[in-house]
Amino acid sequence: MPDNFYRKLTKILKNHGYAFYRSGKGDHEIWRRNGTGRSISLPSKCPSRHTANQVLKQAGIDEKL
Repeated sequence: MPDNFYRKLTKILKNHGYAFYRSGKGDHEIWRRNGTGRSISLPSKCPSRHTANQVLKQAGIDEKL
């Protein structure tokens, strides 16, 4: 069974103050950080850990999956 990177990614984002903001184009979601207003685009079907790590990098989070 493949890893569910979306679930792991959303858990990390929530722990760092991000929350679901709205749906984006296609299967993407927009998440926004409380306080700073920083937003990122998150694919709801995260295919690999490389994609997940890139999202974390854009969010300014130093963790890796």
